[in-house]
Amino acid sequence: MDVFIVRPFNTKIIRQKDLASDKIFENKINFDEVEKILIQPVLTELNLRGGTTGEIFEAGEIREDMFSLLLLADIVIADITIHNANVFYELGVRHALRKNKTILLKSQNIDTIPFDILGYRYVSYDYQNPSNAINDLRESIKATIDSDRTDSPVFNMLPKLNSQDPEDFLAIPLDFSEEVEIACAEKQIGKLSLLVSELDGLPWKIPGLRKIGNDQFKLKAFKEAKSAFEDIRKRNPDDYEANDRLATIYQRLSEEEKQKDKKTGLLKYSDLAIERVLKNPSKLTAEKLAEIYSLKARNAKTRWIGNWINASEKPQEMALLSPELESAIEDYERGFESDLNHFYSGINALSLLTIKIGLAENHPHVWELQFDEEDDAEKAISQLRKKLQKLTVMVEGSIDAAKNSKKRKGEIDPWLEMTEADFLFLSSKNMERVRNKYKGVLTRANNLNFDSARRQILIFQKLGVLTDNAEAALSEFGETTVEFKKQMAVIFTGHMVDNPNRKTPRFPAEKEAVARENIKAMLQNEIENFEGEIIGIAGGACGGDILFHEICQELAIKSELYLPMSREKFLEQSVRFAGNNWVKRFDNLYQTLDVRYLSESGELPRWLKNKSEYSIWERNNSWILYSGLAKGGINSTLIALWDEKEGDGPGGTKHLVTIAQKNGAKIEIIATNKIFGLE
Repeated sequence: MDVFIVRPFNTKIIRQKDLASDKIFENKINFDEVEKILIQPVLTELNLRGGTTGEIFEAGEIREDMFSLLLLADIVIADITIHNANVFYELGVRHALRKNKTILLKSQNIDTIPFDILGYRYVSYDYQNPSNAINDLRESIKATIDSDRTDSPVFNMLPKLNSQDPEDFLAIPLDFSEEVEIACAEKQIGKLSLLVSELDGLPWKIPGLRKIGNDQFKLKAFKEAKSAFEDIRKRNPDDYEANDRLATIYQRLSEEEKQKDKKTGLLKYSDLAIERVLKNPSKLTAEKLAEIYSLKARNAKTRWIGNWINASEKPQEMALLSPELESAIEDYERGFESDLNHFYSGINALSLLTIKIGLAENHPHVWELQFDEEDDAEKAISQLRKKLQKLTVMVEGSIDAAKNSKKRKGEIDPWLEMTEADFLFLSSKNMERVRNKYKGVLTRANNLNFDSARRQILIFQKLGVLTDNAEAALSEFGETTVEFKKQMAVIFTGHMVDNPNRKTPRFPAEKEAVARENIKAMLQNEIENFEGEIIGIAGGACGGDILFHEICQELAIKSELYLPMSREKFLEQSVRFAGNNWVKRFDNLYQTLDVRYLSESGELPRWLKNKSEYSIWERNNSWILYSGLAKGGINSTLIALWDEKEGDGPGGTKHLVTIAQKNGAKIEIIATNKIFGLE
């Protein structure tokens, strides 16, 4: 988070009158020292960045930069110890633009406070010993970060005034946007994660996160998108877009989660995000309301299925009695009522209502237990049947309207056709018509995954509702179902072979066979007994990288070649010095492997030029690591052929090992000094 400090500069003399003696006293306050001793230590401790107007222009000069900082800073700290015109002017601008997150600071030794802000809280310090107030300032900043309390007198007096959204004034650099779009087009999830990591410290971080998060969402990289949108929500817990995305992301992640309590937790997170979305009625169109209520219903439906699906006894009765069934029906109905064109919510409400009625009819004794009188039970099911009839007509009309719209546009929607088949399944008593309808849909769209439709029909089969139609439909789907692929990523980093001019040996050329033997043994050990897809990720430098790729080919493991620059430039930087044999081996890999480029030019993009102590080689290491983690997740291992010493320059093996440790990857080190006998 960014902090803007508004204060007087240098040392100021304050004259005060002692009321008892009528004498005038002079006090000197060094405001530069107050920032150095009090403010900056707290900012460093809380991992915040902060500066003053003095860092961008001379005190007293009004420029556009100052207004931008007052608007965009997450927190403003204003020292109001003395009646300094610049301080109060800037404080007034802040109070007029932002309703909260402004902290007032004042020396306790000085008595005067302007009347207009007399009643507002401030942090007090002793100008002779400012460090004594470190604890108070720390706690005030932490409380400000966590609070949405309005501290601007302007917004307190004018409660209908709208605070400015800083994002409306932040422009994302064009080259950054293009880099994100290219990474998305190439489905480079690891590259998108790299870009997220590089946003820290940039004033347009939040809009940058939005752009990347939406592309991660589009690519179904839900774990990565979750991190991006959660970071946005740290700034604003009620951020509409972040909560909207997270509501779906948590739900999708719950589908992949095998552990029951974690699945339940993810669904709860989704529900809470949905509630936050619903707190923004001005942004909720009819279509969005239908979508958000459908998602809420889907969460309830998932919990409902979890309540009975693995029950050893009376699962049908448990399904009928579960309150989650009614919750799911109600929310699907609310979604459909919000937008009658949203046939998805309508067909799901119809489906669950059909199940509820079917279970009640098949288990009347269980149904009656929910009512005081038998007549009440009969009245209730009669009302459900009437509701079913009405809903059937409405859903049929919604589907027909969607069909006609598609027809006029000359479009074909396989999912709409599947919904038609589902409607026939729910409304027809002719199982052969049902079978034929599903057969036609599946034949025309045989490249699409309709496993969710199959799972829905299985629910009917397991609960004993519309069993004839269920058997007919399932005979066309077959027995296949989609399982999440298990994938392992083995990332490699290692030394290049020694340059002939190298004084201290690190990877002598004559030790190539030893290196190959150890890399192969380590790789075989890592992949042993792993059932799933294995992928290798590495650069292409002469030495360890090329050996790793060649070993992957020998073991029939797919690997990808990651280059920080064009082939020609990379050969000059990292291959050609070792001789033509290494160039030929590189080109053989280059022609046969999937190749990824970080930058054709081999330079940092313009938007990263000012990042201190950062080079294309360090960026390349982070890119390789994030790409491996995106493919393998917790099944990711970094193998490092390394002497466990500092490298010759930026972005070496040690750097990749260090960032792998920070990101939780498993690390296996092949100690070169030991295997090469260089100790």
